[in-house]
Amino acid sequence: MLFFIDKRNSIDSNNLRIAFKYIVFIAFILIPIMLFGQQQINPDSALVKTLKQIKGTPISLDEAVNLALENATSAREAKAALEAAVGNLRSEKGGFDPELFGEAQLRKDDSPTASPFSGASVLSTKEASATAGARIRLPIGTELEASMNASRFETNSAFSSLNPQYNAFGALSIRQPILAGFGPAARRGLASAKKNYDAAQARYDYSVLQVRANVEVLYWELYTAERDYAVQQLIRDQAQVLLNEAQTREKAGLVGPNQVANAQVFLAEQELAVLDRQEQLDRVSDQLSSLIGRRPELGYTRFITINKPPLEFPIEPIETIVDKALEENYQLHAVKSDVEAVRAQARAAQWDKLPTLDLLGSIGGNGLAGEPQDVIFGSDTLRTSLSGSFSDALSQVTSRDFPNWSLGLQLTVPIGFRARSGEYQRQRAEVIRAEQRYIAAQNALEEEVRANHRALLNGSERLRIARKGVEAAQEQVRIGLIEFRNGTTTAFELVRLGADFAAAQNRYSEALVRTAKAAAYLKLLTSGEYPSSTSN
Repeated sequence: MLFFIDKRNSIDSNNLRIAFKYIVFIAFILIPIMLFGQQQINPDSALVKTLKQIKGTPISLDEAVNLALENATSAREAKAALEAAVGNLRSEKGGFDPELFGEAQLRKDDSPTASPFSGASVLSTKEASATAGARIRLPIGTELEASMNASRFETNSAFSSLNPQYNAFGALSIRQPILAGFGPAARRGLASAKKNYDAAQARYDYSVLQVRANVEVLYWELYTAERDYAVQQLIRDQAQVLLNEAQTREKAGLVGPNQVANAQVFLAEQELAVLDRQEQLDRVSDQLSSLIGRRPELGYTRFITINKPPLEFPIEPIETIVDKALEENYQLHAVKSDVEAVRAQARAAQWDKLPTLDLLGSIGGNGLAGEPQDVIFGSDTLRTSLSGSFSDALSQVTSRDFPNWSLGLQLTVPIGFRARSGEYQRQRAEVIRAEQRYIAAQNALEEEVRANHRALLNGSERLRIARKGVEAAQEQVRIGLIEFRNGTTTAFELVRLGADFAAAQNRYSEALVRTAKAAAYLKLLTSGEYPSSTSN
């Protein structure tokens, strides 16, 4: 708008003030706003530029997963639990390993005697004895033992026919439980340890997959936090432009001080929101650092993402995914192994509630040898026909020159049967509890699979709708800029449109991450059987 002043006519002061306001409005308001509008016409570009300005240590998803598998405390704890289960299983197996035993003893004894048949007034004896053998316990409760006992006996008795005298005897004995202690009762510890090992192995495998899933989820949350932080910075910058415009207009007399106050309040809110988004970003980064066991490089306070969430995922029928989860889920396998371990204890308690009836038997032989000596008894001189060395006595045992055997039964009947039947009742109740936990785990697993499959199934549609929302919000901003230049809308309304666009961007980011999280959890729930993403 141009004003021509005719020197021949008097100058109207009111027209001069109006002309001055228009000049100020054109010079200080419309031109900067138009320039600002041209810079902000592509919010996507501004968002990408702001994201690149966020400082931090770049980290890829694969690098984060590898670090977490090495340093995650949950995986290490599960590994330690697995090693403990291995040690327990080895210990229970060792209970059925054969063992050797032996004992040696040397004894000397001087005893005063009063009997004329003792052979000396002070009877002095010296005995060296040794016992050796092997024993084993079988998984059905059978106890086998083979032993050999030998001794060398010396005395000063005049009536000893052999001096030194060699004694030997050997036996093979058996103890076989028939009722309590038989079969499942004998191997209760081993059967339970095997199932506990299976459970620990399944839990360790699950923990490894869980670490992968948790890292992936945190990684996408970090990605979302970065986008939210960048978007909030853009809103803050627009709020600053609004305040500058309001202050300029107030100086020009076009608006009142209430407009400046409103702009200041809006800017303060957005600056606080920027701090909140920054703290949220750093908090998610700290969580990722704790999980992977590494801090950002020196000089940086956070990690920043490199990868982007996939856009497409393969969709399988829900029943197929549920069947895979119920069949392959490591956590469910662990709970099932817990049930089997309790059942092994219950089967053992069922046998142990019966009376104890053991079959006892042994077979063996005796041997005797030594150096004969004359025994003078009154007017008679006696001499034994036995002689030989220590090996001769052992040979008599092994060839069973002097055999022996035994066979019998041992019965123990507790009165009332309360202790054993009470333990069986407790174990049966524990089985029922474990079975119900397994059923509950199945139901929870199926619910979780269906929920994540539903989120994945709607992921493409959710992304499409969110993207349309972003495009619509961006179009609103473009139209708002045109209307603002034409003077048909206010700058505050323009900033509100920018905030709507930011909210649409946030919803789009949430849609991306929600779909990626659902895929990560499905892979965890199916123990890696769910296919990976197909497109980025």
